[in-house]
Amino acid sequence: MNIWWSTVLAVAGGILLLWLAALAALALIRPRGNLLTEAVRLLPDLLRLIPRLARDPALPRGVRVRLWLLLAYLALPIDLVPDFIPVLGYADDAIVVAAVLRSVVRHAGPDALTRHWPGTDDGLTAVRRLAGLRTAR
Repeated sequence: MNIWWSTVLAVAGGILLLWLAALAALALIRPRGNLLTEAVRLLPDLLRLIPRLARDPALPRGVRVRLWLLLAYLALPIDLVPDFIPVLGYADDAIVVAAVLRSVVRHAGPDALTRHWPGTDDGLTAVRRLAGLRTAR
């Protein structure tokens, strides 16, 4: 086997390992219980919430950068798990959104979610649980 094929196989194997590691990380940080189902159900409202938070100048710059990067990830046609795979295709997006929301709440506070939430009160309660907040305000 020549050096070119060895290099191609090594790169492909490395990419495969990185992809598997990313899937394992998603499995570890996923919301527990039925929160993942709620996150997938709330994705339309979450997609309206994220740009509102990202444009809020009162939030720390690092939080806004994370939110813009999240929007870029959601807009890209390439996902860790392709969207055409039933349930799992959208679950990876919901897991990434949940992880970023947890980070936003840690750095900007839970009031930012309440101020910008575009959906119902029940949806806000679910998003607060998704972001790691146990009690509603």
